[in-house]
Amino acid sequence: MQDRPIFVIGCPRSGTTMLQLMLHSHPRVAVPPETRFLVPAYFGRRKYGDLREEANRRRLAEWITNGRDTKFRELGLDRAAFVEQAVAGPGSLGSVIGTVFRSYAARFDKPRWGDKRPSYFKHVDILLRMFPDAQFIHLIRDGRDCVASLKEMPWYHLSSFHAIANWAEAIDFGRRSARRLPKGSYYELRYEDLTADPESELRKLCGFIGEQYDPAMCEPQHVAQVAVPAHKVWHSNTHGAVTTSRAGSWSQRLEGWEIALAEEVLGDRLRQHGYALSGAPKAAKEHVSAYKAAAAKRRAARWRKTNRDRINRLREPGPVAALLTEGQRKLAGLPPRELALSAGGA
Repeated sequence: MQDRPIFVIGCPRSGTTMLQLMLHSHPRVAVPPETRFLVPAYFGRRKYGDLREEANRRRLAEWITNGRDTKFRELGLDRAAFVEQAVAGPGSLGSVIGTVFRSYAARFDKPRWGDKRPSYFKHVDILLRMFPDAQFIHLIRDGRDCVASLKEMPWYHLSSFHAIANWAEAIDFGRRSARRLPKGSYYELRYEDLTADPESELRKLCGFIGEQYDPAMCEPQHVAQVAVPAHKVWHSNTHGAVTTSRAGSWSQRLEGWEIALAEEVLGDRLRQHGYALSGAPKAAKEHVSAYKAAAAKRRAARWRKTNRDRINRLREPGPVAALLTEGQRKLAGLPPRELALSAGGA
């Protein structure tokens, strides 16, 4: 049976929460609300020291449970019990973090876990460092709809130029992941296809993750109360049946200049993913320049973070890769867990 971690990625407002709920509706898979601790824990790993030492695992586990922004409280887990499980587990960064998700899956008596955060599309490489057997599902939605939806979010405070650049990034990172990841590790599907024919798309998706399709996946609204925190009112649509009503609504929600700019700078990417252009007039030069400036600013920020991480990799205090699943143990050269236990090992 499969036990590989599953990560849902994509541009924000592309339907990743709906897909999270569809996966969580499967009898063998649990996908929690966004946790907010995985990437910060990775980039802050040096301050926790060598996680082969129990005291350091405890410090990291306690930060996960008590950190102001980690959202552990939304998982419905016992803090003390998780800390002790992490301390007793394997000594690596991925193992401590993976223990959170494994505990969440156990809460629902499920053997397999996933995680969803749209911005993970930028961090596939570090996710693979922590979970080398991971599978990635990239949900793609018409970029114009993503931009229109981002503009309406109470938490989004950037410009339309940044929103357009965000979708371009998601597509470009997806292309790179498709080229680089081993077979069976990366899968793309379109939001529009998923909402138009959920059963067919979910059957294909289940084939990718190695699970049997379950009809409950087509009715994700039944688990929304459990897997979507009540304060996230912008996810209210997930409490209803899957619908195609929002697909293509960008034509009423975007201003004319935004449509023109999106189609000019995203045109090739939109067409390659099956999205027809409206024939909007050429974008104004000042809008194209503002988009390029926003995109350049985002690239520079990523470049700085990437370079800092390259330096940190030279000075890592301890192991990063998780040793929780059979695939992770095999990649690390360890025997299957049953053999290790019978021999008195970990």
